[in-house]
Amino acid sequence: MSTQARPGWMEKPRPVTQVGKAIALVVVVALVCVPFLTILSTSLASQGEVVENGGWVLWPTEPTLDAYRDILNGGIVTHALGVSIGVTAVGTTLSLLCTVFLAYALARPNVYGSKPVLLLVLFTFLFPPGMIPSFLVVKELGLLDSYASLVLPVLVNVFNLVVLRGFFQGIPEELYEAARLDGAGDLRILWTIVLPLSKAALAVVGLFYAVAYWNSWFYASLYMESDHWPLQQVLRTYVVAGEGLTDTTTGEGTVSAPQTVQMAVLVIATVPILIVYPFLQKYFTKGVLTGAIKS
Repeated sequence: MSTQARPGWMEKPRPVTQVGKAIALVVVVALVCVPFLTILSTSLASQGEVVENGGWVLWPTEPTLDAYRDILNGGIVTHALGVSIGVTAVGTTLSLLCTVFLAYALARPNVYGSKPVLLLVLFTFLFPPGMIPSFLVVKELGLLDSYASLVLPVLVNVFNLVVLRGFFQGIPEELYEAARLDGAGDLRILWTIVLPLSKAALAVVGLFYAVAYWNSWFYASLYMESDHWPLQQVLRTYVVAGEGLTDTTTGEGTVSAPQTVQMAVLVIATVPILIVYPFLQKYFTKGVLTGAIKS
């Protein structure tokens, strides 16, 4: 009597396959870590050592924090860092609140007007507004050169809304019915039942919003003056454009952007996301897959 062979993915991999996977993993880790290590080392090196090594230092002989002191002494980068932290915190909070309320309303059956609203939301996803219409709307609303222009135009992301809506729809209907029999209203059901069961999806959506706000520079370049720029726009000016900026604390001259300063700004702009992500990683796959499959 012949036995049916197990699928290939259930078999124990051969030693050659394991070695190949290990080599591939080492290569990928090196491709990710070596550039970041070079950036961090260059930011910690002296300007003379950077010049001697052709602009990049893999391991500084005499590490120094001079570049970080220069950019965190209360000048442009310090102000831009505060702007980015404030916009990210406020924007993520408001976006989560609006997305949760809208997703919950669209997920519940028999809500008046839910289907037309859902179609309008999906229409904006398929046909996003152009740069000129967006600028004209922001201008007519009097939001130019205000921090609200960095939050309100992107307050609700359609993809995040669809993920949360699908997750809410996946909650058993019996829980809603039991809560209503106990006299609970929609807000109480949302707060005591839906949100505690949706921690994975909320963590993922919150991470998406936080990363988007933190990395946003395009809207700042359109709507904001240079003395109100967030960190990413300052980083773009320092690193990509290779320019200096007028010091808003003194109003005199420009702040130069040597290689060490550029890399220090890049490290400051990257590290916060690297710190936050590991705490939310366990929710990432579960939240996205559950919401996407249900929707």
